[in-house]
Amino acid sequence: MPSRRAVLVGLAAGLALGPGALAEGLPTVSVTKDPSCGCCERWVTHLREAGFSVTVTEGPVNPLKIRLGVPRELASCHTAQVGGYVIEGHVPAGAIKRLLAERPEGTGLAVPGMPVGSPGMEVEDTQPDTYDVVLFGKDGRSTFARYRGGEPA
Repeated sequence: MPSRRAVLVGLAAGLALGPGALAEGLPTVSVTKDPSCGCCERWVTHLREAGFSVTVTEGPVNPLKIRLGVPRELASCHTAQVGGYVIEGHVPAGAIKRLLAERPEGTGLAVPGMPVGSPGMEVEDTQPDTYDVVLFGKDGRSTFARYRGGEPA
């Protein structure tokens, strides 16, 4: 298993080479979303622009959330899986990359609800919300990161 330093160096090298090179080193994100949800499509675009390969399945999302152990109070509009983790809602790509580099104990990350300005929820001429990215799992929940819009706060 590579060291944390090796993973971070690899991610940095991928960033320097551009999104195409980075996608080769990142696992594919599998997204399940409602067919009529536009904000979910914009979140998928955000991930692709950040260098992730993404597959999208359209269909009922709630049964998947239950099966994957997403707590009801952390639920949002789409659910994804990447690198053995669950990603719930409008989690910024930067938080997902950090999750994959650090590999903390937990089920995954969630951005509950749909904060204005989070990736996929941008609203022109509206100030973005500040919100927490929550790490959740069998041992509870903790704040993994704090963002304002798509940027770390």
